[in-house]
Amino acid sequence: MTDQAGGSTSTNFLPDSLKGHEAKVAYVAIITLGVLLSFVWSGATRWPQEWVLPLEGWITDGINWLKREAHIFGVQVKDITRAIGATLKLPIKWAEYLLFRGMKPLGLGPLPWVAVTAGVALLGHWIGGIRLAMLCLLSFLYLSFFHLWKDSMQTMAVVLVAVPLAALIGLGLGIWVTRSKRAAKIISPIFDLMQATPHMAYLAPVAAFFAAGPVTALIATVVFAMPPMARCTILGLQTVPSDILESGKMSGCTQRQLLWKVALPSAKRTLMLGLNQVVMQTLAMVVIASIAGQPGLGHKLLYSLQQLRIGLAIEQGIAITLLAIVLDRLTQGFAYREVDHFAATKSFLQRNWHWIAFIAILIVSYVAAEYFREVKILARKQTFSFAREMNDGIREFNKIAYPFLNPFKEWMTTYVLLNIRDFFLWLPWPVFVGTVALAAWRLGKAPVLWLCLALMASFIVTGFWVETMQTTYLVLISGIFCVLIGVPIGIWCSRSERVANITMSVCDTLQTFPSFIYLIPAIMLFNVSIFSNVIAIIPYATVPAIRYTYLGLKGISPVTIEAAKMNGATPSQSLWKVELPIAVPEIMLGINQTIMMALAMTAITALIGSTDLGQEVVRAISTQNYGRGILCGFFIAALGIIADRLIQAWASERKKQLGFNE
Repeated sequence: MTDQAGGSTSTNFLPDSLKGHEAKVAYVAIITLGVLLSFVWSGATRWPQEWVLPLEGWITDGINWLKREAHIFGVQVKDITRAIGATLKLPIKWAEYLLFRGMKPLGLGPLPWVAVTAGVALLGHWIGGIRLAMLCLLSFLYLSFFHLWKDSMQTMAVVLVAVPLAALIGLGLGIWVTRSKRAAKIISPIFDLMQATPHMAYLAPVAAFFAAGPVTALIATVVFAMPPMARCTILGLQTVPSDILESGKMSGCTQRQLLWKVALPSAKRTLMLGLNQVVMQTLAMVVIASIAGQPGLGHKLLYSLQQLRIGLAIEQGIAITLLAIVLDRLTQGFAYREVDHFAATKSFLQRNWHWIAFIAILIVSYVAAEYFREVKILARKQTFSFAREMNDGIREFNKIAYPFLNPFKEWMTTYVLLNIRDFFLWLPWPVFVGTVALAAWRLGKAPVLWLCLALMASFIVTGFWVETMQTTYLVLISGIFCVLIGVPIGIWCSRSERVANITMSVCDTLQTFPSFIYLIPAIMLFNVSIFSNVIAIIPYATVPAIRYTYLGLKGISPVTIEAAKMNGATPSQSLWKVELPIAVPEIMLGINQTIMMALAMTAITALIGSTDLGQEVVRAISTQNYGRGILCGFFIAALGIIADRLIQAWASERKKQLGFNE
């Protein structure tokens, strides 16, 4: 039986380059020699301390030298960083004055919560109609009536400054890459590295040069949130139809006019999706930046989690989630907003009533705030809290569920998680390096091989092999659970449009949540434990496995499925012997994204007690051990790059077998 591309389908998912007696012998030889080596040389399991390359100390000393003694054109680096920090602090201060501090020199208070809430609701109505307006209204009412307004506005102050900066820098870099092949060769690999680097790893190098607080949060956020905008700009400009560009040239446009008046407007929808990603990444990073001293909702949530005040953590987590959903829906709605072609026929009032209404509410609320403090911000006694009731409910739930949940947690921890962890900690590094290197050579040849070897060598010679293996085991076990959950759900979605619609909506919502939020149910159900780390990672990282499985199966030609039926295949046989083998490359790309997201989440689970590279990053930020933080952040990214290159090479090989054109 042949597929739509003319290639033969196979029940074996492995490409031919990984089959055969020679490959099996090579793997067995590597494992055997590595284990035997560990018996005669202890350095095969723990790199000798006297051979460790003190890169951590060199980086820390280098940063300290830069901060204290280095000069650029006669100006001390610390003076330059202070000047940059002071410059960046200005827009943050103005945003804070506007949102929650007030402008005392001008005799003006902050924007009253009534005006901000009404303004966001009016914006939602202008973009998406009454349903979006109600979502915005109810979300911001929650922030105010649960006494989270000031914390929310502290978070929003950095978001309002970071989003334009990240979007403009990303737009500029994206345009540059599309205009220069040399820039593309340099910048594209940097974007790959940045995409694999977890949120928290950005904080360590920035905190090394800037004091803890909003400026560090702003810089780290801009750097983290910029790549999606750049990538969407590149995609948007590269997919502008050639006939549109030709029409612009025929009209006499210069290269600059062709870019700004033809290409970018044509790519508007893709650019707006990039802006949506910038907004969501910005909010996620600002919340995580609480570790580096950024006040706001993230700081409150982190404190509540560390104190195991789950009720308050849930209230604060809901606030962060609502902010994320509102920002996501507003930016997505604006990206797909239809142009009003009849606007010219409407009166000034009809065209601008949203703005007029907001200005009127703003003036009235400012005046009313002089007489009624409740209009400016609600006092604590006027707000609500269900934290105590939630704590009581969780306590009662745990009493009931403990006899069922705890044995399962203990069994999983004792017989699965700890055994796998101990295996990875025992595993001689020549075995790990050798098997990965052989796979890299057979899949991607020399380029993938040398990259993987260089990255794995960096783990070993710097003395971080143990922490790397602890991260690897945590990602592996979490990834297995994600695949076991995500792939069947993706298959189910491909069989039922109703299930697909519900599931994709849930996936959209899960992707909207900042990663911090997933810690709450994990701690609530299982307290602080290894098992809690896995539970926190699973819902965050399962979404790509679901999506790519669904898309891979739905993308199969109906002709192929019909041919299987004509040959007498049952639905089950069609799935296992025809559809899944064809969809496997797409599914593997989803697993690739699952691994990336699991790696990113390991840095977050460090906040609830994991002992891995993520924990080292958190500890390095608090102790100002900049070299350790930078190295561990890089190693997390390096694990992601190794997995990415191997899976990409495997998927490429499989597509060639199926006859798909690359």
